[in-house]
This record gives sequence, structure tokens and C-alpha cells, in this order.
Amino acid sequence: MANLRVPMSKLREILRLKWVQGLSNRVAARSAGVSAGTVSQVMTRVKLLGLTWAMAEGLTDEALEIRIYGPRIKPGTERPEPDPVQLHNELRRPGVTLELLHVEYLAAHSDGLRYSAFCERYRSWLDRRCPPSMRQVHKAGEKLFTDYSGKRPRVVDPRTGAPREVELFVAVLGASSLTYVEATETQRVSDWLGSHVRVFAALGGVPAMVVSDQLKSAVTRSGSYEVDLQRSYAELGRHYNVALLPARPRKPKDKAKVEAGVLMTQRWILARLRNEQHHDLASLNARIQELCRELNDRPMRRLDGRSRRELFEAVDRPALQPLPAEPFEYSEWSKAKVGIDYHVVVQKHFYSVPHALVREVLMVRRTASTVEMFHNGNRVASHCRSDGSGFTTALEHMPPNHRAHAEWTPARLVHWASTIGPLTERLVASILESRPHPEQGYRACLGIIRLARDYGHPRLETAAGRALEVGARGYRSVESILKRGLDLVPIEQPVPERVSRHHENVRGPEYYQ
Repeated sequence: MANLRVPMSKLREILRLKWVQGLSNRVAARSAGVSAGTVSQVMTRVKLLGLTWAMAEGLTDEALEIRIYGPRIKPGTERPEPDPVQLHNELRRPGVTLELLHVEYLAAHSDGLRYSAFCERYRSWLDRRCPPSMRQVHKAGEKLFTDYSGKRPRVVDPRTGAPREVELFVAVLGASSLTYVEATETQRVSDWLGSHVRVFAALGGVPAMVVSDQLKSAVTRSGSYEVDLQRSYAELGRHYNVALLPARPRKPKDKAKVEAGVLMTQRWILARLRNEQHHDLASLNARIQELCRELNDRPMRRLDGRSRRELFEAVDRPALQPLPAEPFEYSEWSKAKVGIDYHVVVQKHFYSVPHALVREVLMVRRTASTVEMFHNGNRVASHCRSDGSGFTTALEHMPPNHRAHAEWTPARLVHWASTIGPLTERLVASILESRPHPEQGYRACLGIIRLARDYGHPRLETAAGRALEVGARGYRSVESILKRGLDLVPIEQPVPERVSRHHENVRGPEYYQ
């Protein structure tokens, strides 16, 4: 077996076959008459000891054996026992193995246990202290396990007295078993992500991995081998630089830590809440955090009286990644098809995109402040979010002919009219004010201003004054004044009427009474 002491006659041969001949473990084992596991064990130990072939050549077979395994212990000799609690805690640190701990143990106790007995002492302690489902060795700061409790707390409506169930989010760190618990309204994406943001803030850092269940807020396509992460959840992973690892369906051992944490939460927190009434999430969560602090501060018998918080401070906290400088901004994703007016509708509001994308299907990302559109992974538009109905249009998204029309504004038309004269300016402003929407008067104003090209500024200015005098508010009235030359008639002279007021076919006011 790989854990047994290799006879000294074979040690040097194994080293020669590996270091001088450069053979693989399997070929070297076949040549030396040992197992491939034995070769691997020998090479691991010499690597940890920093031994080289040049150093081995200068040692006798006995000295080489002592250098690798330590001196042989005579039967009946008492040997110092390793501390299994210390071994268990050290194994949680990154890169630490039983091989390394045994080498360090022998450095402190040259007459100590051999490797096989050393491992047996630790495994016997582990069998007595830990159930079989807890045999995983969790590295410091490596994994955070998250899940929802199947059993839920309740919030009571203060007006009606009707209770309603809320969700219970549970997160457990792998190495220290530090537990975080909070109540949320639902298991929807916004609550799921919000719980992750709050647990990272409570820890003061970020683990390397988060292991969760395959709930809909975490994955869009579940499976035992490949899953598709929900877009917003994947964004959270990138923001915090954490690997998201949904556990396999129907494999509770993949997240045994949080399964045990959920059970502990139900017994330590939910059971304590059974006779209490809370009327909102804030008061419920305040009580949950109080009970959670008690849970984390309780001494654990399996680890010789150390609490979860003590282990967290000693093991997990130093290994956590720092929190990002910027807070995470929650976003929602959806699909939208571009209409023929180069706008997409998002919650009853229309946002423009480049007109070349008409009829394309885009991915829309909504945050609290912005709405972004993506085509084939590239952002093509970004707008400030508007929660009401209406249109948000960017000029650069319009085709050239639409852009030219959109550039006209009431202020621009009035300013242009002022270059002709004050009467034309007054007429244009009056037309824009007389319409329910100023845009309805754009064409009339543009037509009036362009009459200056055919009749000149002085005549148009006079015609505008005549139109104001008679209350005309349209392009055709001004054009008629200019065509008939009425602008050339002095204002003192009466303007000839086209139809007599006393004609027999003209209806008087009394007709409409």
C-alpha cells in the first residue's frame, strides 16, 4: 500500500528510475516490483522534504530511509500522539495535506508515529466526531453553500391578523460552518440576488465558490452535467469574481453543509420563532439575526468547544477575497423585437435603437436607472429608465430624413422667424401656441418662413402683420395675402371684401339660434 514504509532496498531504485531514467510512475513501479501508488507516495514525500538525487546519492540506504520516513520505532516505545483537532483545522487551509502535516509532525517529533499510524489516528477521530456525510474537507474561504429552507416563518398582517408565509434563505461557509440566515418575500431573482449581496457584506469578503441548488432563480436550464446560469445571477458572479456551482439534482451530498445548516436553522431559529408574532420582514429579520448570532457563538462539541465564529475569524476570514469597490447593481433581462419605428417596448415605454436593427430580436437589460439593448452580445443602445408610458428617442438612431424633421423645435422656428422681422416672429409664435401640440404647427410655420424666398423679407413681414390684424393663423392665409398683393395695400384703406355681407345666400347669426 502507498501509506506503508517502502523497504530501503527499493527506495534508491525508485528514485533512480524516476530521476535518472525519467520513467513514469507505472513503468518505474513495474521495474522496481512495487505498486504505482507506492512510487507516487515516495515521490510526494521526497518533494515535500526538498530531497534531490544528488543528495540521495551521498546517503547510505539506511540514512536515506531515515531521511524519508524517520527512524524506526522499537516495539513498546511510547510515541507522541498528533492533535487531531489541530490536524482537522490545518487541513482546511489551501494546499495542506496529511502528507505535509506528517512531515511537519516528524520534524517536531523524530520518534513520532509512522505515516500509516498517523493517518489512522486522524481518521479514527474523524469517524467518532463526524457523521459520514460530513467527511468532505473544506478549504478556508473556498465554498459558501446557499439554499432555501423548506419550512418557512410567518409574518402576521397587523390589520387583519392573517398570517402569510415568507421564504428563509440560509448560507453556510464550508470550513468554519458560519451560518447566515434571513427572511425574504419570495424566491424570485431579485430576492435571491439580494440575499447573496447581503451575505457577502455580512462576511466582509467573498469566497472562491458559491454552491447552490438548481432553483429557477439560479439556472435557466438544469441538468446533472451542464446547466445554464440565469443571466442576472451570472452577472453577480462576474461582479464579485466568484464561481457559481449549482449542485447536481437529487445529490444532497453536493451541498451537505447547507443541508445540515438548514436543519440547524429550523431547530435553532424557526423553533424559537413558533410562538412569536412579527408584523413585517424588518422586525422578523432583526430577531433572526439575533438568534443567528447566538447560533454562531455557541461552542461546538465536535471541535473541542470552539464556536463557528471563532473558526471563521481564524480560518475563513483571512482567506476570503475582498469585496469589490463598486456595489452590485441588480438587473433584469428580457427579449424584445424592434418595431418598424426602430423602437422596442419595455414595460409600456418605447426606447429607440439604431434604425438598421428594425425587426431584429434584442436582449434588453434593465437596472434601476438604465435600459440597455444588446445585439449579438454587443450593446447597441442605452437610455435612462422611464417607468411611465411614452417614447425615448435618440437622434443618432433615426434615419437621415427623420433626423432632419426631429431637429425642428418651437424655439428654433421662432428664432428663424425673428430674422425676418418681429411681426413674422409674433405670427409664428402665435401659430405654435394655437395648436394642441406645437408639432402640429411645424409645417405651417416652415411654409410661411419659406415664402420669404419668393416674396422677400419686407413683403412677408408686412403680410404677417396683415394676418395678425385679421386673426389669420395659417400658411394659406399668408400666401393668399401675398398672391393678391394685399400686403401692398395701405392699412388705412379698407380691405375689399370678396362677398357682400347682405347677399341673399349669406346666413346671418340668427339662423343658428
